[in-house]
Amino acid sequence: MAVDKKQIIEVLQQCYDPEIPVDLWNLGLIYDININDEIIDITMSLTTPGCGMAQYMAEDIKRKVSNLDGVKETSVAITFDPPWNPAMMTDKAKEKLGFSPGNTQSENVSTGWE
Repeated sequence: MAVDKKQIIEVLQQCYDPEIPVDLWNLGLIYDININDEIIDITMSLTTPGCGMAQYMAEDIKRKVSNLDGVKETSVAITFDPPWNPAMMTDKAKEKLGFSPGNTQSENVSTGWE
């Protein structure tokens, strides 16, 4: 059975930045999911370019997505274009981190991770 984007997103919601108690999907770090048969390509970013946990997060995504039925291979590419900012978080993530959910102005949100 072929895997779909919804299944992949459910898995991504189980992958966390070890320094932030919010999953990578709701943090807005996942930029693209490309499904080509049984090969999944994911493009993501990090909250900061110097994040030392990049490899850990990419491997966690690969391992979990690859465990889905219908997935033969998973790759994760990290990009900084566009640079991540707090406005990319979902309202769920903003609430969990104590920000105003409707606030989409990145300059008005300080994460302390920058």
